[in-house]
Amino acid sequence: MGIKGLQGFVQNSCLTVCSTVSLWTISKRHMSSYPGCIPTIVVDAMGCLRTWYTSDGWIHGGQWKEYLSSLQNFITAFKNAGIRLVFVFDGVIEEKKRAEWVKRRIQNSDEVSKIFSFIKSSRQQPGRNMFFIPSGIATFTRFALKTLGQEIICTQVEGDYEVAAYALKHNCLGLLGEDSDYLIFNTVPYFSVNKLRLDKLVTVMYSREAFCGELGLRLSDLPLLACLLGNDIVPENMMENFQRRCMASYHSHSNERNKRANVIRAVAAFISSIQLLPHALKEVEKMLPLGFDMTLLQKGIESYVLPQQSSPWIRSRPHPCDLLTIEFALDQHFKGENNMICNVLCLGESDCSNTLEDDSDPKIPGQALVFRTCRQHIYAILLGIGNGSPDMCPMVREWYVYPGNLLKKPDLVPVLPLSIPGGTPTARSLWFSEDPDIQRQRFYTCMACFHVEKWTEELRGLGSHLAATSCLLIYIAIQVDSLSLTDVEAFLAQVLCLPGKTATQLNALQLPYVDSRAVHLAFLFLRGLITLMGANSACGYPFKMMDLMPWNTFDGKLFHQKYLQCHGRRPVEEIFENNVSLIAQFLKLRIMITDACATQNRTLQPGLKSTSGPFPGPSTFQDLDKPQLKKAAVTGGESEKNSISRIAWKRLHSESKVYCSTFCQGFCT
Repeated sequence: MGIKGLQGFVQNSCLTVCSTVSLWTISKRHMSSYPGCIPTIVVDAMGCLRTWYTSDGWIHGGQWKEYLSSLQNFITAFKNAGIRLVFVFDGVIEEKKRAEWVKRRIQNSDEVSKIFSFIKSSRQQPGRNMFFIPSGIATFTRFALKTLGQEIICTQVEGDYEVAAYALKHNCLGLLGEDSDYLIFNTVPYFSVNKLRLDKLVTVMYSREAFCGELGLRLSDLPLLACLLGNDIVPENMMENFQRRCMASYHSHSNERNKRANVIRAVAAFISSIQLLPHALKEVEKMLPLGFDMTLLQKGIESYVLPQQSSPWIRSRPHPCDLLTIEFALDQHFKGENNMICNVLCLGESDCSNTLEDDSDPKIPGQALVFRTCRQHIYAILLGIGNGSPDMCPMVREWYVYPGNLLKKPDLVPVLPLSIPGGTPTARSLWFSEDPDIQRQRFYTCMACFHVEKWTEELRGLGSHLAATSCLLIYIAIQVDSLSLTDVEAFLAQVLCLPGKTATQLNALQLPYVDSRAVHLAFLFLRGLITLMGANSACGYPFKMMDLMPWNTFDGKLFHQKYLQCHGRRPVEEIFENNVSLIAQFLKLRIMITDACATQNRTLQPGLKSTSGPFPGPSTFQDLDKPQLKKAAVTGGESEKNSISRIAWKRLHSESKVYCSTFCQGFCT
């Protein structure tokens, strides 16, 4: 996560540290020096997400087909230069960095509130200065890169450490990211992703040696500098008095006008003045506040010392630990497929960052609460249910962002057994059973996590993208009382129309305005998709993971368009883009979802009106509940369904301005 102000200091005040380089040239030089060795760059994937997400649309829930195309372009540029990429993702939030994680989540919550205030006042997407990266992008990016044939590593420590360690161990060409911690690690060259010109494969390289020369330090002094400036382990506010004392004795000969830059130089000057003393660490301790916990400083320094390295600032080096060869409770396959599974099994913990949800809208609960019941079922599959005694019930520590949660401590969430015949199966039985009927049991258990197991056969008969969407819509409808029939119709229209859209077509969509409620629902659905991916992993993969990816199931702008059309009572021919077969599929799905909700005593009501729009908005399809139509859509053969579609279509073309509810009433009576 970095050291405050250090990256800017290097770029603005240490010009000799930064140099523009051609990765093409460096790659060719590397191949000449190491024949037969493929030049490799380790990519800090978490630090590159904002660079990769180039779509203009971000407020609606993510433009995922466009994003996939952006990743492909990125990979191709390096491949053409003969450079292999290895992508590293954070797999866990370490306990020593949890406080900083919480601080940033609280800050993000404030940013989200400002975004919704802007939407409500302007009915437009905020500018890039308020950009909030789409929810779940790290998870989806891992699978996107797998789809594109790339190697990924999902860490069990803070990602920047493993990036630096892997790059050093494998003699890589360099590492690519945007984190000032990479100025501190004694590893391979650090390339900036923010300064990267993909068309020319040119970027800025930061020289640690030149950085040390600028400040009069040794490479081994940089970890101490990072900690005394404040980082994710040693909070900056704990160092304020120390930094003031350094400033008081620092006589600057530079022309620095930036206060932070002067602090950095003053702290570096202090380290330089004591670095050769026999008991230099004691001199540091004298400058720190009385009672300061020196073990915290030691932990901070250790977090930058890579395997096989040492530091003059560490009193006793812990046992060597190659973090790339730690034994995990799960096979690497499962670890790579879903972080939540590994974290729950190995750490008893689960976390989730901010998403775009409107805290001022009490009618839609926080996504963390909406999907908690489902997560509890997943935990039961993974951890078992104990012996039935409340005292022995397994618990998971959840760090989830939701309205009113200040994240001062984790929520202790108990497992929740599934109410299905035979009880809750174990993950082991679902993963490794050779029962010929195991795939059906996996699907049934996965659906039971969302309380739709009674509809297993109907859902299995659908394509994966439709089954996933239907499952989530039923679950969300039960959990969120304000979800209307019109909302469901919009989600269905989106998922049915998506397969026929290219990234270019989706990019070209024009929306008249932005509806804040549609934004909220879009991100709620995305979080549901990630929860479904967790259930899918726990249950032994009844779905192919790639089938659940948003480029197959969800597009933000397309959903927003369908939401506005449905709430605005647009003609059905417009909503389904003159495609008769989509209408027939829609009827079947709509009936299944409303019936599934009815079995759980939930009647979906038509939407009252679009929250930001001018339309009165009763359901566009409110008259589709005719008994004759239900019978035809559910039990009728293909010829009967096609006949219905032809009648409907003929009616549409004869009265092009008539709403769907009108024409359905006409041909159903």
